[in-house]
Amino acid sequence: MVYVPGGTFRMGSDKHYPEERPVHRVAVDGFWIDRFPVTNRAFREFVESTGYVTFAERTPDASKYPGIPPEALQPGSLVFVPPSCRVDRGNYLQWWEYRPGANWKHPHGPNSSIADLDDHPVVHVTYDDAEAFSKWAGKSLPTEAEWEFAARGGLDGAEFAWGNEFLPSQKYMANTWQGEFPWENQLLDGFGATSPVGAFPPNGYGLYDVTGNVWEWTSDWYQGKHKPDAAKPCCIPKNPREGREEQSYDPAHAGGFPRRVVKGGSFLCAPNYCLRYRPAARMPEAVDTSTCHLGFRCILRDPR
Repeated sequence: MVYVPGGTFRMGSDKHYPEERPVHRVAVDGFWIDRFPVTNRAFREFVESTGYVTFAERTPDASKYPGIPPEALQPGSLVFVPPSCRVDRGNYLQWWEYRPGANWKHPHGPNSSIADLDDHPVVHVTYDDAEAFSKWAGKSLPTEAEWEFAARGGLDGAEFAWGNEFLPSQKYMANTWQGEFPWENQLLDGFGATSPVGAFPPNGYGLYDVTGNVWEWTSDWYQGKHKPDAAKPCCIPKNPREGREEQSYDPAHAGGFPRRVVKGGSFLCAPNYCLRYRPAARMPEAVDTSTCHLGFRCILRDPR
């Protein structure tokens, strides 16, 4: 873990998406935070120690999803499947698929594995899964303010975790999408999906992957003062168990499940569609939803 001293900073951004506004000053106390997102190796240790079964591995409780067809109530998770050509970006079902059998051990579906991905961030974890791990580890999930303060690395007001220039000296600083989302990934940063933690330079506090790679859960409930469509569902697809036939999108609440704030963007964030690989970026995620690009890291507020 890395110690982040407390302080006051300008949280949010007035230059990008509505849900990030307005910039406001926030004070946080000092805390310790994981240097990397929680990896598959660490999550496996937790599962082997406790016998924990993640949400994506359980058969959903039909009483919590009234009216949903039985075939939709299968253990599984949301997987990104890139289309082969340019598609209507107004319909996220063109690239998101609910895949039975997808979970943290099988990130692309039942025939995939994490055999060579020990150092990659664990994905397909819901908020409760992340919280269970953090309690087992004797830690907590960060608040949105704690997470953003740490991600900024001491660069108050900077656009990115490393400064204001996206490609300093033409060097990629995070695992993001290059090309036209969602069908053309040029792989200029070397990765088409998750990358090993620490593959890109750390921020000013010595933290890795605070932007790009995977979104990260925070403990804050999502509250937004703006219209629901301010949050584009490229990064937060609607859980199909909440109703496959429903195309409308409500980022604050859906299907009876409240939403927590996720931060940092992911390998699916592209400047032409979802420029959210920035500390100020924030999105709502339903607490029962897991995806192939959402993980977490933990903090320790008082180690005594």
